[in-house]
Amino acid sequence: MNLLSAKFKLALNEFTLKVEIEIPVHGFTVLFGPSGSGKTSFLRCISGLERAPEGFLQIGNETWQDERKGIFIPANERKIGYVFQEMRLFPHLNVEENLRYGLKRHTPQNGNFLFSQIVEIMGLETFLSRYPRNLSGGEKQRVALARALLTRPCLLLMDEPLAALDTKRKQEILPYFQRMQSELNIPIFYVTHSLNEALQLVDTMLLMDQGKIVAAGTVEDVLSHPDLGRHLGHTLVGTVLDTTVVRQDKEFQLTVLKFNAHTLYVPRRNVSPGDRLRIHIRAEDVTLAVAPIENQTSVLNVLPAKVIETRPSVDDECKVDVKLDIGCPLLASITKKSLFHLNLQSGQNIYAHIKAIRMAHEFD
Repeated sequence: MNLLSAKFKLALNEFTLKVEIEIPVHGFTVLFGPSGSGKTSFLRCISGLERAPEGFLQIGNETWQDERKGIFIPANERKIGYVFQEMRLFPHLNVEENLRYGLKRHTPQNGNFLFSQIVEIMGLETFLSRYPRNLSGGEKQRVALARALLTRPCLLLMDEPLAALDTKRKQEILPYFQRMQSELNIPIFYVTHSLNEALQLVDTMLLMDQGKIVAAGTVEDVLSHPDLGRHLGHTLVGTVLDTTVVRQDKEFQLTVLKFNAHTLYVPRRNVSPGDRLRIHIRAEDVTLAVAPIENQTSVLNVLPAKVIETRPSVDDECKVDVKLDIGCPLLASITKKSLFHLNLQSGQNIYAHIKAIRMAHEFD
């Protein structure tokens, strides 16, 4: 697995982009944060469209920028694909001609096989003779992505590619993104301020604010970090779990999920046994008990947990954040008075009552 090592310092209008990071490059790396936090500027530095005066960028064994040594590989010589929010298709060319333009940039061996493969992955077989003016926004974005893939990039950069689409259109196109990454195994840097998109795609999350990376790691680690609230608001702080659908409970209209050895219940969803579902549990939707409460609660999802640590909330003076271990981190937000009465201690075994669970694709 390749590593990306980057160090950029670039003065912008409202702040200075100041990034120094080394991360594995695989799957979807999501640059997440509010508008104006520096996500696109960071992406443009990676692409070579912006040149940071003190920049350094190495991917695997290839150095694309090292200002100390006078090295700067221009954007058009970097093996990247770039997909923008604006599709930028050639209006006078039909879909097939737009795609073959991307193929011509590198004229790879087995070009016809690659063309057919990507057309099939992106579901474009019936669109090849159509012109951009006759395509929907989602269809245009699929064509733009396919064209970028046909250049055979070693890294794909996607800058708010779905920002112009409504929620329904986003849900139609995201499975194509997931399949594309899975089958072609191209590492992707994906910029978004939509938690919906981030949760469905992310393998590694970089949380940005005011030109800096304030948290980096798996989505489970980043979103369960108590300090997230000061950057994005307390409603996003919580836990992300990858679960498997076990069965449908038709009698009670529930979908039964499995996470490690735990069973979870959610209102019935249109899914099948074996499907994977990524879920989000907000810290404020978790309550705690020091002993089992049997047959005396309406909460269906009760998990045994161990206290890892407690710390004051950064958002609310009357609350504390309790980090728990359920096989992965689980965060609960409770009042200081509750902490006092429960007398929680690090290492203590307790029970987490989960009042609400949200599906990643239903978040926005």
